[in-house]
Order: sequence, then structure tokens, then C-alpha cells
Amino acid sequence: MPIVLDKPDVDGLSQAVAALREWQDDGAPTQLHPGDLGWFWRSGAEATAAAVRTWSRDGRILAVGLLDGPGLLRLTIAPDAHRDEELARRVVEDVTEPERCVLPEGRANIEAPMGALVQDLLCAGGWKTAEPWTPLRLGLREPVDVPRVRIEVIGPDQAHVRTAVQRASFDGSRFTDEQWHAMAAGLPYAEARCLVAHDDRGHAVAAVTVWSAGPGRPGLLEPMGVHREHRRHGYGRAITVAAAAALRQLGSSSANVCTPSSNTAAVATYESAGFRRRAELRDRCRDA
Repeated sequence: MPIVLDKPDVDGLSQAVAALREWQDDGAPTQLHPGDLGWFWRSGAEATAAAVRTWSRDGRILAVGLLDGPGLLRLTIAPDAHRDEELARRVVEDVTEPERCVLPEGRANIEAPMGALVQDLLCAGGWKTAEPWTPLRLGLREPVDVPRVRIEVIGPDQAHVRTAVQRASFDGSRFTDEQWHAMAAGLPYAEARCLVAHDDRGHAVAAVTVWSAGPGRPGLLEPMGVHREHRRHGYGRAITVAAAAALRQLGSSSANVCTPSSNTAAVATYESAGFRRRAELRDRCRDA
């Protein structure tokens, strides 16, 4: 059977999310997680569906891609199909020909599992390597220390607290209450939690969203931020430890996060919370 490229509708997103959950494994390379789609869902179900691409054979999804910004395709592949030549060649054809409606002409980046044949074919086609990213992981077999700050699990009535910390943590963030509710209504959020840390005066100082892929599978932190007026007080470590504890309660086998290697402060924060670095990742990039 031939490989089929598809752009699912809103109803079809459930199949993409299910595939991503199934593929999560602590022994696999760092890859696109259901939580990545869940965080994108803040733009709404229709926008999320418009940003997803799937590649299937005989009705089985073999690869899922998320257009996570202009010219950026975040691609992952079923573990048993990483070296599938037919799949790899079809994916590379689809991402390099604009009329296939995956990537536009000009500058573009592709995130794909390290070691997958897609990486080799992109390299042979002249795609260069971009700036490195550092993935970090914390195993959750053992209990996680309880942070010494008050941690609040955010529900619909406290959405404004979560969104305010997000905007105060990331320059240019426009995370709104409406976007939080859209995210919380998405399929992946059924296994997710938003946490906010408070200082001893009751100020919201840090926040994180954690995403489970189901019991016994790796969980994800996306995103984590500390309010710009409350940095260098250990709140980043505290909210990261709280995130790991929340994922353990959800049954996750590990807590995972990925950050640009150039963001040394973020890497140090995660390491202070017990996370360990994994091999660096690099996107494939095409110049304009």
C-alpha cells in the first residue's frame, strides 16, 4: 500500500494524539509528544487540525508532523518505521515541494528523531544542522521531593493566574484566559495539569504545564516559566520539582523537557531539580 499524506480535520486529531501516545517510550529518542499538540491547542481545535499532518500506510499512521510556527515542522515517526525507506522518501518529497502544503518555499526547519532515515535524506538534500537543543529527563520510579513553596493546581476559575505568570515569564507572550480554556478543552489536556508556585506573600511566581502520555510512558513539561520579577530565588527549581511530582502522580515513567542549549540558565535549573542531560538535538534547516 502507498504512503498517504493527510491533513486531518478536528475529529481526526484523536487518531494523531493516540499515535503520539503509543510511540512515547523512555528508550526512544526525544520526539514530539501529545503535550506538544496540547500546548498548541491554545489556538483552538481548528487551528491545531490545520497545523497537523500525518503519513499513513494501509490506514496506520506512521508519522505525525506539527507546523509549530512559520516554516517549522516538528516531525516524529513510529519507532518501527524510523528506517522505513518508502516512508522517509515520501516525507522528504512532501516537505520539499511547496504544492504538497506541508512547508512553504524558502527558509524552513524540520525537527525529526535523531537516527531516523529522514535525517539522512535531508542531509543528502542539502539541509544543514541548526542550533542545538538540550533534552533533559528525570526518572520517576522513586518519589520526588516536595518543594518548599505553595503549589496550586489551576482549574478554570484560576486560569487568569496561570496566564498572567506565563506573560510575565516570556517576552512577547500573549497567553490569554480564552487560550487557556481552549487548551484545557483539548484532547491531550485530559491527562495534563497546570501548576503555579506562590511565594510566602501569596504572589504567583512560577508556572508550568505538565502533560502525561498515559501510565508507564514519558511525561512532558511544556512550558515552564518564572515571573521576571521573582527570579534567582529558587522558584524555577521548585516548580520543576512540583511538575515532576505531578507527572509521577499521573503515572508517568519519567519527566522530560527540552530547551535551547544556549539557554544555560534553563539547563542549570532543570539539572538542579535532578534532571539529567541527554544527547543534544539539532533540527535540519534550509536557507531561503
